[in-house]
Amino acid sequence: MSNRYLVIVNGSPRKQGNCAVLVERAAAGAQASGAQVEIFRLADLNIHPCDACDSCQETGICVLQDDMQALYGPLRRADAILIASPIYWFSISAQTKLFIDRCYALQGTADNALNGKRFGIMLTYGDVDPYTSGAINAIRMFQDMLRYLEAEMVGLVYGSANDPGAIRSRPEVLREAYELGQRLVS
Repeated sequence: MSNRYLVIVNGSPRKQGNCAVLVERAAAGAQASGAQVEIFRLADLNIHPCDACDSCQETGICVLQDDMQALYGPLRRADAILIASPIYWFSISAQTKLFIDRCYALQGTADNALNGKRFGIMLTYGDVDPYTSGAINAIRMFQDMLRYLEAEMVGLVYGSANDPGAIRSRPEVLREAYELGQRLVS
């Protein structure tokens, strides 16, 4: 059994959306492997955009006092991080982008807390194709981001489902999400 800690970040504004369904499946897979799982729903948090002051690059601490402060500790402690986002306008959601931009504070000269972590990515979109939906743009962004962080992409789960919760009719994607949760903490 695992004693690992998985942080899941859900960047969808829909409480019962397709990302939420996949997040629950991944969490179940990680918990079945004995991991502790903590889920953050970004739409419930007040996260401001990075103001590019660069103070964090010297101190390792972001000067913006908002709900992102509550995520920094869990992200530092996490053995693995799973980021879920719907595709909006050919890339990740605004909530997910704000979160990623604010993770800059964890990459300063004082910290580099995300380097070498294990990551999983889950994407949902309405189109049937990852290229025409724009999911490929998000996939490439995550690949570049993780390469920069010298982090491991343990897995990528993505699937087409337009209506909220419709991903439930895609058993292969649900299985992949569950298995990704397991692999992240193995």
